[in-house]
Amino acid sequence: MFVSHLHGDHFGGLPFLILDGQFSRRTGPLAVVGPPGTATRLADTMECLFPGSSTTPRRFAVEVTELAPGTSRTLCGVAVRAWEADHPSGAPALVLRLDLAGKTIAYTGDTAWSGAIAEAAADADLLIAEAYYRDKHIPYHLRLADLRAHLDQLTARRIILTHMSADMLDAPQEPSFEQARDGLTITL
Repeated sequence: MFVSHLHGDHFGGLPFLILDGQFSRRTGPLAVVGPPGTATRLADTMECLFPGSSTTPRRFAVEVTELAPGTSRTLCGVAVRAWEADHPSGAPALVLRLDLAGKTIAYTGDTAWSGAIAEAAADADLLIAEAYYRDKHIPYHLRLADLRAHLDQLTARRIILTHMSADMLDAPQEPSFEQARDGLTITL
């Protein structure tokens, strides 16, 4: 599980995933990769939601790896590189680039536009990019207008938009971009 930042809408499902693993008799380890502070925030969130759950013995290990901006690692067969995103979340937010099985996926997470997005997306098979609003400026978030303005710098073969407000979801789809939706299966 790769986590871009520690806001609840990007991170908050982890305690439920871990508890589901306990109840479904998971035995294989769960690898969680996120920004510095992930291990502490995960334990704190588990204790807040389900007191005692962070220290309950499990049949599987939860292995947390913290990845600082500007670093690269290979974990579970995935080469991951992280850039700092422009999105305050109580810990450094990350733009991620994942290389696995001969394919490259870049993910913006939540962030204002920065050159890190173009770097992470360079020649990637897929860029998954936030497009919170079409044109309205919301601090620390990408707009469709930002992606359009920098389209010449985005050399990923496909771009799928996510983290969209009603403003995006209610508008006609942009021809240059695909839109994520519940249940979407992506083949690369």
